[in-house]
Amino acid sequence: MFSLGAFSKKQRTVLTWWSRKSPYAHYDAIICDGAVRSGKTTCMSLSFIGWAFSAFSNRSFAICGRTINSLRRNLIVPLTALLPSLGFECDFKVSQNVLDISCKGRHNRFYLFGGKDEASASLIQGMTLAGVLLDEVALMPRSFVEQALARCSVNGSRFWFNCNPDHPYHWFYREWICKCEEKNALYLHFTMDDNPSLSKAIKRRYQSLYSGVFYERFVLGKWSAAEGLVYPQFDQKRHIFTDDNTKGFSAYFLSCDYGTVNPMSVGLWGVKDGVYWRLREFYYASREKGAQMTDAEYFEKLKALAETVGIQNIRAVIIDPSAASFIECIRQSGLFRVIPANNDVMKGIRLVSQKLQQDKIRIHASCTDILREFSLYCWDLNAVKESVKKENDHAMDDMRYLVATLDAAPACTVPVASATRN
Repeated sequence: MFSLGAFSKKQRTVLTWWSRKSPYAHYDAIICDGAVRSGKTTCMSLSFIGWAFSAFSNRSFAICGRTINSLRRNLIVPLTALLPSLGFECDFKVSQNVLDISCKGRHNRFYLFGGKDEASASLIQGMTLAGVLLDEVALMPRSFVEQALARCSVNGSRFWFNCNPDHPYHWFYREWICKCEEKNALYLHFTMDDNPSLSKAIKRRYQSLYSGVFYERFVLGKWSAAEGLVYPQFDQKRHIFTDDNTKGFSAYFLSCDYGTVNPMSVGLWGVKDGVYWRLREFYYASREKGAQMTDAEYFEKLKALAETVGIQNIRAVIIDPSAASFIECIRQSGLFRVIPANNDVMKGIRLVSQKLQQDKIRIHASCTDILREFSLYCWDLNAVKESVKKENDHAMDDMRYLVATLDAAPACTVPVASATRN
C-alpha cells in the first residue's frame, strides 16, 4: 500500500479531482498533457479506477490506447500490478481484451480498445459506457475519439484524456485544450519535475534524447510547430566519417526507397553497438539522367552494393513497403531476406532525430546524396496536416526505414549482436 505522499502535488490533484470535497469535482473531464516521463499515465489510470468504483457498480467503461499492444504494455500491466495492493481484484481476459475488477462487493468491467486509424471507430459503436480513458489521445483519429465519447451516455459519466503534445493545429489541442473551460474540463500541464520518481540523472538522459521540435514537445511539453530543417541537429563534424574500412560490424543491412520517376535510393549500413554507419550508397534520379531503369537493372545495382561487404553478410533488405514489384524481384533472386519497412513517418523521424542527437548515425563522406538531402529536407509549413515536403527526401526515407524498422524489431527477428570495429 502506498500513500498520496509518494506523489507530487499535481499528481495528487489527478488522483483526487473527482472526490466530493475536491474544488474540481464539478468538472466533466480531465486533460493531462506535457512532457514524457512526467507521471501522467500511472496516476490517471489509478484515479480512473478509483473514480469508477466510487461512483458506479456493474457498469462498463472503456480504456483506449493507440494500439491494444501499447495499451497493455504502458498502462494495463503496471495498473494491474498496483491494484491488488489497494484492495482490488483483477481478472484480465486477454483474448477478449476485457478487464474485470472487483472491490468491496462492487464490480465493473473495462473494455480495451486500440484507436490507431479511422476504421477503429466502428469497434466501439453501440456500447453504453459510464466513462472512458483515452491514453495518448493525440495519436488517435478524431472519429475514434468522438465515437468513444458519444458512448458515454450514463448519468455521471466522465472523460479522461492524456497525451504528449503534437503540433499546435492538432484537432485535440484546438478543440479540447484551447476550449477546456467551454468543455468543462480540468486541464493540467505536466513537466518532468511533476514526477518525483525521476532522478536528476534520468531527467538529463531524457533531455539529451531530443532536439528541435521534439525537444520542445517531449521535454518542455509544448505544442510546438515544426519549422525549418527536419534534422537541424545534423553536424558534419559529428556525423560524417572518412574511414573506408567496411569490416568489423556485427551486421549489415541495405535500406531502399524505391523510385522509377522519382529517385531511387539504396543505403549500405553497418551496425555495431547500436550505431548505424552508412558505408556506401546508390542513388539514381531518372529525370536528371534522362532514362528510367528497370527493376532488374536496379537489382544489379543493389547487388553490387551488397558485394562491397559480401552478399552473404547482408542480414536483410529493408524496403519501402509499397514497392511491390521490386520486393518480388529481390525475393525471386533468393539472395536476400526482404523486410517491408515500418513506414510511420512521424515516429520514424522522431527516432532518427534521437539517433542523431545521440551520435548513433554516422555517414561516410562518399555518400554525397544523403548529405545533400540533410541540408534540404524540411517541413512543409503550408500543409494542413503536419508533414514534410515531398522533395529531397529519398535518402532521408531509406535512412528512416532502416532506423524505424530495426528499432521496432524484436531481438529474435533481426538480431544485431555487439562487436568491436577494427
